[in-house]
Amino acid sequence: MAEPTKTATLTIDGKSYELPVHSPTAGPDVIDIRKLYAEAGVFTYDPGFTSTASCDSTITYIDGDKGELLHRGYPIGQLAEKSHYLEVCFVLLYGYLPKADELEKFERLLTRHTMIHEQMHNFFRGFRRDAHPMATMVGVVGAMSAFYHDSTDINDENQREIASHRLIAKMPTIAAMAYKYSIGQPFVYPRNDLSFAANFLHMCFAVPAEEYHVDPVLARAMDRIFTLHADHEQNASTSTVRLASSSGANPFACIAAGIACLWGPAHGGANQACLEMLREIGTVDRIPEFIARAKDKNDPFRLMGFGHRVYKNFDPRATVMKQSADEVLDLLGIHDNPTLQVAKELEKIALEDSYFIEKKLYPNVDFYSGIILDAMGFPTSMFTPIFAVARTVGWISQWKEQLADPQLKIGRPRQLYLGETARDYVEIENR
Repeated sequence: MAEPTKTATLTIDGKSYELPVHSPTAGPDVIDIRKLYAEAGVFTYDPGFTSTASCDSTITYIDGDKGELLHRGYPIGQLAEKSHYLEVCFVLLYGYLPKADELEKFERLLTRHTMIHEQMHNFFRGFRRDAHPMATMVGVVGAMSAFYHDSTDINDENQREIASHRLIAKMPTIAAMAYKYSIGQPFVYPRNDLSFAANFLHMCFAVPAEEYHVDPVLARAMDRIFTLHADHEQNASTSTVRLASSSGANPFACIAAGIACLWGPAHGGANQACLEMLREIGTVDRIPEFIARAKDKNDPFRLMGFGHRVYKNFDPRATVMKQSADEVLDLLGIHDNPTLQVAKELEKIALEDSYFIEKKLYPNVDFYSGIILDAMGFPTSMFTPIFAVARTVGWISQWKEQLADPQLKIGRPRQLYLGETARDYVEIENR
């Protein structure tokens, strides 16, 4: 970290404290409060850490006001249009666009790591048939540390690299197996002749009884979903991975923690919630009723899939996802599907209605990704596992960056204590 070039003055009870101010390459300045408690004896209070930088990073930058998302400086729109998921993985992991031979080597390496240990099949069968795929993934990914002992030493750079490759490569296999198990179908092994996205679709939808050919339009849409969800700066699940990592936990445990956090409906479950909302609306003629409810401050109903906590303008990922949604719907010819009809009409209204425009409630990435996954045939229970597959490389990149940080300390947030002060224990007969 570069030396600060300016300071901020904080005055408490008449005494002033000089706090260093760091200037990033992009984004707002950051006041360094690391020595505040030692010097002034006070903490800062920031529920949700919405105004607190927990680390410095060179991976992903978001400007919510401009609707900008950069991975290592590359705009997400360009990556989604011109690149593909595994190349984006390389960019996130290593910081630059690979040359042709570097990319080929990287793709070959990950392709050869896609199978999981055969004994892990028994682990899947220990779950109930109706277990949510995310519950299965949390358990199976955490259990990888019991199967891959040669890549759990976080102090060994080579082991960290092997663990990174294994997690990125095996996550689609684990997610597909969780899906197959939940619907009572046999596991489908990965195929090295298919692309990352096509292989995932094949493992999810192929059956031993007949040939299954992955349509390139669907494979491209799946690849874009992976690309657009690959990393998103210090979100809840990424912060969870970093916090777990700060304790020295092995990589598989850290990523399992990230998956558990992603499971929350306010985070990874947003596209599922969006599709369930569309189904609740049911038909196009009921849309005005639900829009009126959304505008009513006294009604708890909220339109899911519109606006974003970070993006105050538009979600840059949604533009690309909308294109994929149109391509998938055209390919599959399912425009008569009531849910998708509701989605298209709601999208049209949101882009034209003054209420949506004034409040900047643009359709976000969750709105379109839910439509695409539903059209492909995925149940809503698989939406978040697919998100986890995509986000694994982001978690791994952030995990690796943190372990290489010389300023690394175990995470230990403070609190504003509002409970009882010290009091004496009273014997039970005297209470």
